[in-house]
Amino acid sequence: MSLFVKKPLDSLLNEAKDSSGHTLKKTLGAWALVALGIGAIIGAGLFSITGGAAANQAGPAITISFIVAALGCAFAGLCYAEFSSMIPVAGSAYTYSYATMGEFVAWIIGWDLVLEYAVGAATVSISWSRYLVKFLHGFNIDLPVSMTAGPWDHGVINVPAVFVVILMSLLLVKGTRESATINAIIVALKVTVVLIFIFLGWKYINTANYTPYIPENTGTFGEFGFSGIIRAAAIVFFAYIGFDAVSTAAQEAKNPKKDMPWGILGSLAICTVLYILFAHVMTGVTSYTTFRGQDGIAPVAVAIDHMGKADAAGVIHADYPWLNKAIVLAILAGYMSVILVMLMGQSRVFFSMSKDGLMPKVFSEVHPKFRTPAKNNLLFLFFVSLFAAFVPARVVGEMTSIGTLFAFILVCIGVVIMRKTMPNAPRAFKTPWVPLVPFLGVFTCLFMMVFLPLDTWIRLFVWMILGLDIYLAYGVRHSILSSKSPETIPQGNKIGGICGLTLSVVLGIIAYAHHVLTLKEAAEAIAKHVKPEDVPGDNGLFYFSLAFALLHVGIFGAKLFKKK
Repeated sequence: MSLFVKKPLDSLLNEAKDSSGHTLKKTLGAWALVALGIGAIIGAGLFSITGGAAANQAGPAITISFIVAALGCAFAGLCYAEFSSMIPVAGSAYTYSYATMGEFVAWIIGWDLVLEYAVGAATVSISWSRYLVKFLHGFNIDLPVSMTAGPWDHGVINVPAVFVVILMSLLLVKGTRESATINAIIVALKVTVVLIFIFLGWKYINTANYTPYIPENTGTFGEFGFSGIIRAAAIVFFAYIGFDAVSTAAQEAKNPKKDMPWGILGSLAICTVLYILFAHVMTGVTSYTTFRGQDGIAPVAVAIDHMGKADAAGVIHADYPWLNKAIVLAILAGYMSVILVMLMGQSRVFFSMSKDGLMPKVFSEVHPKFRTPAKNNLLFLFFVSLFAAFVPARVVGEMTSIGTLFAFILVCIGVVIMRKTMPNAPRAFKTPWVPLVPFLGVFTCLFMMVFLPLDTWIRLFVWMILGLDIYLAYGVRHSILSSKSPETIPQGNKIGGICGLTLSVVLGIIAYAHHVLTLKEAAEAIAKHVKPEDVPGDNGLFYFSLAFALLHVGIFGAKLFKKK
């Protein structure tokens, strides 16, 4: 046995067939899985990120950016579809990696998924709170800042954010069928609003706004031109995140071998079409430059304000002012379904990791009546609520994107490995043109990762090093498969030491490179007489990253050279 021991396929299939009271209840059909995917994908990202990416990176070619991002998702989605039909077990990319690349890689991807699901759910709940305040303000109801923001955002506690996390978590505890029903209602609401925006806005499109369709690059990498389209693709990729969460519910599907591919690929296809049409209308009713400096729902609000006729003075009067409130309502509903699916996905990943001994047993205990991982859900209720209540909101779209892209790369590689090692294993769905499609998936996702800012890479490396700490301290010692061998701990110290040292050194290099670039940008800003508060700086991030890297060079160095 070793850190790279693989979980036998027979063991996974037996786990999927288990119908005892100690496993999850099978309640989801094909359309419920499609709705689950749409529920996770369409959130406020569509309404807010699209405008900013068009204004600052791609211009009207934001539609091309959505297509590029969709291609990366499609390649990965085809690989997810094969795995989910072949290994219908909760855990998503974590389980697939365990079967193809071994325990150590599975841990890395399982920990990486925390970044996508749990941290993402907390951040989305904070944004939900802000949109609720905005929605109620439209009806002259103003909630006190002290109760709608954390202490670092000039408040005391973010009660609405805690409320929505508790509500979604308790719904998950009650049952997967009930959660899926509520999700289907929410999905119907927000898809309807998106379709109304597309339908009403289409007749106000001015083709002159599409010229130039690809604005000339400003001379700065990532600002328009080809590099701008790819940078925008990496940013709007955040709006696609969620279809992979369908695979975490494989163990609760009635007919996973047939329905999982439909759920994954169907939800992705529907959302891709809606996204391209939405972006086309948004940049057609007004120039992409009008979205610059806007945030929240402001880009969509600007587009809606241009859906009207101009008076004698040239002032446009919106024909559908009520649509802005409908958009906010759709965002609130969209965020709720995103939080629901993210919490569900994270609990199912930890459920599988716990059953394998890599996480404490409490995460895999099933409620005798509801047949859900109730304690697991309640633990995440506490963790995510705590984060949402007191931690300040941060832009984690890029951070979540890089974690998800990394997961997609491993799944694509896993399909190629599985075809080589288990060519005769039964597959209800086969990824076409292997290894071409998986390799294209790896290339596309890696290509988008490269275009993400350096500070995003810094946070990814810090997160992965923390995960390595936990695995070496707990996972490797309690793993059901690898802990059976006496040489596992020494081997873990050696492999962990090598990986940890490498990650720590690379973290230090990236932190230094980012610091140098930030100082250069600050000097240029000062030369342009930019306000002091608007001058870029990263001193806190730089010194923290450097100290963190040096500390772990010592920790992993000690493990590497520790006597057997």
